[in-house]
Amino acid sequence: MTTASSIQSVDPRIFTHILTINGGSSSIKFALFDATNAPRRTLQGSIERIGLAGATFQAKGPDQADNFSRPVSASNHTEAVGMFMDWIEKRSGHRALAAVGHRVLQGGPKYYKPQRITAEMVTELNRLSPFDPDHLPEEILLTEAFHRRFPDLPQVACFDTAFHHDLPRVAQQLPIPRRYEAQGVRRYGFHGLSYSFLIEELARLAGPEVAQGRVILAHLGNGASLAAVRHGKSVDTSMSFTPTAGVPMSTRSGDLDPGLVWYLARTENMSAKQFNEMVNLQSGLLGISETSSDMRDLLKNEARDVRAAEAVALFCYQVKKWIGAFAAALGGVDTLVFAGGIGENAPTVRARICDGLEFLGIELEEKRNAANEGVISTEHSQVAVRVIRTDEELMIAKTVCQVLGLGGKNKKEN
Repeated sequence: MTTASSIQSVDPRIFTHILTINGGSSSIKFALFDATNAPRRTLQGSIERIGLAGATFQAKGPDQADNFSRPVSASNHTEAVGMFMDWIEKRSGHRALAAVGHRVLQGGPKYYKPQRITAEMVTELNRLSPFDPDHLPEEILLTEAFHRRFPDLPQVACFDTAFHHDLPRVAQQLPIPRRYEAQGVRRYGFHGLSYSFLIEELARLAGPEVAQGRVILAHLGNGASLAAVRHGKSVDTSMSFTPTAGVPMSTRSGDLDPGLVWYLARTENMSAKQFNEMVNLQSGLLGISETSSDMRDLLKNEARDVRAAEAVALFCYQVKKWIGAFAAALGGVDTLVFAGGIGENAPTVRARICDGLEFLGIELEEKRNAANEGVISTEHSQVAVRVIRTDEELMIAKTVCQVLGLGGKNKKEN
């Protein structure tokens, strides 16, 4: 792994592309950006269902050879990333790459600012693996695999907790014995790359004054969370020490009574590991519906399946409650932003979430909402309700440019 003393600036005249990597527990998502000036996406794709039957490798790009979806054998992340690196090197040659930017879910209290990956950082991230055993080990593996194959290629860690690092202390502390705080146990919050992008995009679309106001961001996808933002800074967020907390998600439970751990240990002899698997992989929309973790399936079936209807209702109800709570934390709300796969594409869900929030000044315009327009509130709504398509990969690419001084519009001032 590259040491701090060996860091050198990258010459954009020779190296032109940034590769972004978003590693999950069973997937690797990637995108390629031309970094000659401001980052411009030229390719994207993923390897899905790693370690499961039916693994697929898919890509979408400008050339016919870059557009495919094919089954692959990927029994683990090592095999998957090896296959991916073979493909990317054959496609364009690693010498065309200026850097690799990694979404790293968690860096603990020490690492949160985006920075060049070093051996010291990797050691600390390995130590922090118990913070997030479902994501961190694979994310570390990806950085090490790239270093072994391309030892001179700069790699930058973009931490998903960075946006929430400076939460007010009252929002940061967890109400458990104080001694655990010294071990780094606190509210971290996640989806930070998405929230950073959304605030930048809100400022571009509506003006800096709007982005500096009282804003509630709702990133609703397979993983779902909300953030309360004032003066462009996070003041509270629904996810906590792990991404399992907050609102119900596709397969994650969201907030639960912690007494369930002891109850299920006594009644079903459930271990801590089994409980963790249940609340992360078997709960949320999937657990309530017993049929699907996909909101699209549930909306299609809710009229004839009460379980699907109840899953949708629970999701909308819990998101609505968090909006109310964050309005209280902010002392009111000026802008509500929906993003993520559900937030951007499910008008019915947005309408049900906002129904009953008129007392906060939230009023949706039915036709605008149905059309997924950028502004879906009425002209008389006191709160502007927006739909903004988030782009975590672009945020990673822009961050890498800033850290390494790449690109005409992103190059650091000397």
